[in-house]
Amino acid sequence: MQSRVTHQVRFTGDARTYFGIWIVNLLLSIVTLGIYSAWAKVRTARYFSQNTLIDERRFDYHATGRQILIGRIIVILGIIVLSIPLLNFVAILALLFALPWLLNRSLAFNARMTSFSGLRFGFDGRYGRSFLVFMLYPFLAALTLFLAYPFAVRAKHRYVVGAHRFGTARFGFDGPIGPFYKAMLYAILWSVGIIIVGFFALGGMTLLQDLFLTVQYGVEPPSSMFIRMMLMYVLLIVAILPGAFIYQAYLRNTVYSNMSLEGGHRFVSTVSPMQLMWIALSNAVVTVLTLALMYPWARIRMARYMAASTKMIAAGPLDDFIGREESRVTAIGDAYTDIEGIDLGLAI
Repeated sequence: MQSRVTHQVRFTGDARTYFGIWIVNLLLSIVTLGIYSAWAKVRTARYFSQNTLIDERRFDYHATGRQILIGRIIVILGIIVLSIPLLNFVAILALLFALPWLLNRSLAFNARMTSFSGLRFGFDGRYGRSFLVFMLYPFLAALTLFLAYPFAVRAKHRYVVGAHRFGTARFGFDGPIGPFYKAMLYAILWSVGIIIVGFFALGGMTLLQDLFLTVQYGVEPPSSMFIRMMLMYVLLIVAILPGAFIYQAYLRNTVYSNMSLEGGHRFVSTVSPMQLMWIALSNAVVTVLTLALMYPWARIRMARYMAASTKMIAAGPLDDFIGREESRVTAIGDAYTDIEGIDLGLAI
């Protein structure tokens, strides 16, 4: 029995190099009225992929700007069709049924365009399952006032992870429902707790009283009412945005800890909700205060933290595993090595 080997994921990119890529991408995108942004996305994805390492082996990204541009043109044409009177209702219905297929295409394209140590990933999703996890299950969860939402989230990750492969080795995902509820509960507790405490601390009852008098009796609102209203908007941001990062951290840790790769390989994520929140919020503040000039630094900082919070626990030497997969791919023939596809830019 081979001993397990833990590999720390590393990110070797630096802010100075990425700033050069980012500023050129930005200027060329402006000059070409956004057309170059497709090639900019490829350059960015390739830089971040090639600077992400496991056991000194690099990821890579192989898409072309033309493929990205075609996907964006399709999306723009779809938006135009949706805005045409009389056609938009039919187009929306068609989109609802086409969306699972489009998501599968997007996932397959991005997997196929990504490699690790020279070996490509793949995605073998099916329309029926995609329709269930992306369309039906979220709808049913909404009918339960989102009490069943964690079940829908778990089903989505089980499908997306399980349909991916590395060479011929398939990924797998199966985990208990408890951690998914835990992620949602912690995010809700943060948001609701901050809103309740902040409401009373900022004089929320006085604000409600002033609003009632203004609406009901036409009383001239005090100037303090507008200040309190602005503070309430800030309070909502402070409550909801960090809550989203708390949810993201716990969800990522849950998914990684229950994910496997054929051959006995496993993964670990140790993202701290508070640390993720601090990095994300401080990145946003620095980016705004510098008029986006520090955006490259902020993105590199986040990439380094996420890599540092990720490990792969291999069942044996990666040389042996990757060598076997390369021979299997060569033996069965890989008909999709030069696949032509499109990136629809759809969020999963």
